[in-house]
Amino acid sequence: MNENFYKSYDELPLMLSVQEIAKVLGISKTGAYELVRSKGFPVLKIGSRMVVPKEKFREWVEQNTGGSI
Repeated sequence: MNENFYKSYDELPLMLSVQEIAKVLGISKTGAYELVRSKGFPVLKIGSRMVVPKEKFREWVEQNTGGSI
């Protein structure tokens, strides 16, 4: 199984899938789905697909942790 592990923020794609959010945060896919459905999380719905813009994700992390990734 070939898994993607990002070594820096710059390697992330412009739009992150729920699976990529799970990998970046080190949480389960189920946990990532709960997160993207939570109020205030910067998710963009395209049909039934949910993606997160990289810049908005970074801002969300900084606002919710006081740090950066």
